[in-house]
Amino acid sequence: MGIITQSYLASFWSVPMMEVNLLVFMNLLGALLLGLLVGYERSYHGRAAGMRTYGIVCMASAALTVFAGYPGFWWGGSGHGAIPVDPTRVVQGIVTGVGFLGAGVIMKEGLNISGLTTAASIWASSAIGVLVGIGFFGAAILLTVLSASLMMWGPKLEARLPSRRAMGVVLEFSAEFEPDEVIFKNTVAQWGYMVAEGSLNISSKGQIIQWSFVMVALKSQSAPSSLFELSRHLRELDGVEGLQISHARN
Repeated sequence: MGIITQSYLASFWSVPMMEVNLLVFMNLLGALLLGLLVGYERSYHGRAAGMRTYGIVCMASAALTVFAGYPGFWWGGSGHGAIPVDPTRVVQGIVTGVGFLGAGVIMKEGLNISGLTTAASIWASSAIGVLVGIGFFGAAILLTVLSASLMMWGPKLEARLPSRRAMGVVLEFSAEFEPDEVIFKNTVAQWGYMVAEGSLNISSKGQIIQWSFVMVALKSQSAPSSLFELSRHLRELDGVEGLQISHARN
């Protein structure tokens, strides 16, 4: 007798099986909507990962979790004797896989690192999908609201709190000019900044010396925060012929 029989094929379309499929579909739809909500904030701010990425991650995480709750309906209902699945192992695989996806949006350009918030929020999106998959709908909605709120209003809260500004600076000195580290540090200290310990990197191209470092404000309000003002001070230093400056953000 063949394995594929009419009754076996019909078992995939039985009323109980269709009810389970409908319930899984509702889980996937809910996870998709929550993922899109979190992803909209990133898309609105022009980040690499947007609504589609978050929606897919959240929905796929829910799909890989929710099926573990219905082992009796696997393979058309013939999975009653299947080996029980440990959902925690499924979650572990999801988190590991999404971690690689998040690493792909982290970029370093000079002294700046970007994409950390996006990577963390992608990881949170997978957790939302897992919560939907195991039926914790209220917790999934709450995590969605908290994640989206943190990304939308977190920067505004950070801007209001006292902080020490950091600037990434690259200075190129004229040929055969030897900059003095002590004099330079004393000069920037008068501006209200200090060179962050361990950030100074010195390179040379023939007779031209280049310094790369991070300047950190000594106090939150006294130091000039304008890139234009700080760049003017740096250009006025002896021997400086080239300058690159930006906010050292992550």
